[in-house]
Amino acid sequence: MGDLDPRRRLGRAMLLPRATALLAALLSTPPTSAQTAADAHAALVRLGIPAPRVSVTLESGPEARYRVQVAHDRVAVTASSPVAAVRGVTAALTAQGRFHAAWEGNRVGSLTGLATQDSGWVTSPFGFRAYLNTCTYGYTTPWWDWARWEREIDLMAVHGVDMPLAMEGQEHVWRALWREQGLTGAQLDRLFAGAPFLPWERMGNMAGYRAPLSRHWIEKKRILQKRILVRMRALGMTPILPAFAGYVPEAFAKAHPEARIYRMREWEGFPGTYWLDPSDPLFAKLAARFLKLYTAEYGAGRYYLADAFNEMVPPIADDGSDTAHASYGDSSANTAATRAAALPRAVRDARLAAYGKRLYAAIAAAQPGATWVMQGWLFGADKQFWTRDAIAAFLRDVPDQRMLILDIGNDRYPGIWKQTEGFDGKDWIYGYVHNYGGSNPVYGAPDFYRRDLAALLADPARGRVRGFGMFPEGLHNNSLAYDYAYDAAWPAGDMALAPWLARYTRARYGRSDPALVAAWQDVTAGVYDVSYWTPRWWNQRAGAYLFFKRPAADAPSFPAAPGDRAKARAGIDALLTLAAQHRDSALFRYDLVDLVRHEASLALDDHLKAAVAAYQRSDVAAGDRETARITAMAQAIDRLIGGQQETLASWIGAARAYGDTPAERRRFEEDAKAQVTIWGGAGHLGDYASKAWAGLYAGFYLPRWTMYLDEARAAARAGRTIDEAAFLERLHAWEKRWVRDGRSYHAAAPADAVGDARALMAQVARP
Repeated sequence: MGDLDPRRRLGRAMLLPRATALLAALLSTPPTSAQTAADAHAALVRLGIPAPRVSVTLESGPEARYRVQVAHDRVAVTASSPVAAVRGVTAALTAQGRFHAAWEGNRVGSLTGLATQDSGWVTSPFGFRAYLNTCTYGYTTPWWDWARWEREIDLMAVHGVDMPLAMEGQEHVWRALWREQGLTGAQLDRLFAGAPFLPWERMGNMAGYRAPLSRHWIEKKRILQKRILVRMRALGMTPILPAFAGYVPEAFAKAHPEARIYRMREWEGFPGTYWLDPSDPLFAKLAARFLKLYTAEYGAGRYYLADAFNEMVPPIADDGSDTAHASYGDSSANTAATRAAALPRAVRDARLAAYGKRLYAAIAAAQPGATWVMQGWLFGADKQFWTRDAIAAFLRDVPDQRMLILDIGNDRYPGIWKQTEGFDGKDWIYGYVHNYGGSNPVYGAPDFYRRDLAALLADPARGRVRGFGMFPEGLHNNSLAYDYAYDAAWPAGDMALAPWLARYTRARYGRSDPALVAAWQDVTAGVYDVSYWTPRWWNQRAGAYLFFKRPAADAPSFPAAPGDRAKARAGIDALLTLAAQHRDSALFRYDLVDLVRHEASLALDDHLKAAVAAYQRSDVAAGDRETARITAMAQAIDRLIGGQQETLASWIGAARAYGDTPAERRRFEEDAKAQVTIWGGAGHLGDYASKAWAGLYAGFYLPRWTMYLDEARAAARAGRTIDEAAFLERLHAWEKRWVRDGRSYHAAAPADAVGDARALMAQVARP
């Protein structure tokens, strides 16, 4: 086509002397797939289990399984892989109340007096247990070092996870690829987003936001990914690695005006990105070169992730005119769906089938025998476009056993696999996102997981389901939900909630009794067994609670909290009563503080609604009373949670520690603060990654609401309404200053966490 074509044709990474010579030599060696009993044994020792107490034997087989025999205070495990061995030993010790491992910490009890046991063969009904989400690498891991990753990999083994997403280190390869394609250093500096935003760069949603990305950071992640993959492979895990999905830099697009490159839509208000049609000869060339560079650096894989259309609508019209103004289905009407519907179905289906076939072929040609992996989130999120027929067309020409669909959203968009008859014969993995944005209200759905997985396994129409997984966007919250879900994927005991809670609390705290189990049953019914999407995403504003959302006049209409508040408070009160019996358990205190913090946050929301409503009806005295309670409660929460696993101070500290220069440390700090608050773009991402952290309650959320309540009070006294648009403009300016202000934050555990929790619940209960 000529110049009038409406399709928008625009058309040696530096090694840093960071590692010692010995480490560099070790990490330059291609990773081995050899797995030994010693690898499992070493993981168990790292988890705190005394080496002489455990023996490990590996026996390969067609399925994931283990057998644990306990006698004379010794544990012997025979397993199909190191992962299965770690799972078997820790599950057996958990069942006897002697072991617990979680993000918040470990508990290893005495291994004297172990009950004699022979588990028999325990087999998972799933071929793979998958884990992580592409977004986890922005919301949680951008500042992780090897010690933190080593810990996470060991926790994966405890859960029996053997198929994690392994997305670190890829910017080193992308940089080398685009350097080969002629991009200059300056162009590369404009390409990569800030570290906490890279997942959306990788998926083509945006490019260059908060660029440049430090070359030191890229090099550190290169070294880190090598260690990650060596350890994962040694434990018998099969990591999912990145592949080329078609997104190219703007500079590349402009340098190749002859190529079939589409300007894609503006995701969440970011400038549109550029996607290379797989039918263009450049696509296969770039895909092959990326995998060759990646394999040379990190070793070959079997499963490769390529998400071409994550919240991005495929170009269907021959001229690409249906892409630039397409809208994400969850946010507004899907323009592309309307335009695509006007096209002959045969045209749409042929284009989608070609995309699917060529995306797979590019991976298969570069890595024969490999499997193309894609997340299935798009089928629910953009359901106006991805009709049953459209999905079938996209999958049609990909070999069934060379595609793996991660059906991650069954707690948000359930039933896609049923509508598609098991994804039309493709291999797929069933699972839940559970956590969005790393935001951490207390919730999960253990009984739902049990019933849902049982129904899946009993359904003859499930097709080629090959695994189960949890795919959280962020970590470090609601450990109970993940422990339960992965226990359900390795059924070796009664999974009814009461007996499971008895085992869980005994292992986590060192002791349990019917009163403790009853308290946790009330807590689970009150706050865990809920769907948290509606309040989390309300009136086009994100945020785990109303207190975390940008203030506005609609606050009084915020919906009531999900769950059963009466049961939740009864359970928390019971835990407070039992606290003296668990005074030596740090994990008990952690859980109690988290539950009280959550309940108090819900109470804060009630007071916010009441304060705004009072000022709107010109009842200044009532508004002032509610405002005072809001201030006192927010500050009390902030003090109470100072000893929890993460705080604003720890997040900023980890970011600064990744920097090698004062400028890098300052930049990483600002990126870290931006991600958990303003995020970016001109869409709906502000507060999407809101966190219940010390420092944010008192230092960010409370000042925002104080600004609004002050304005509401002044408006009430003057007999006028708030100019919401003008206030929002001032608020945005304040938020940007906050990101840049360089203020130091400190957090510390309260001297008497239980006493402070009891006092805060008294505030909550006060009428």
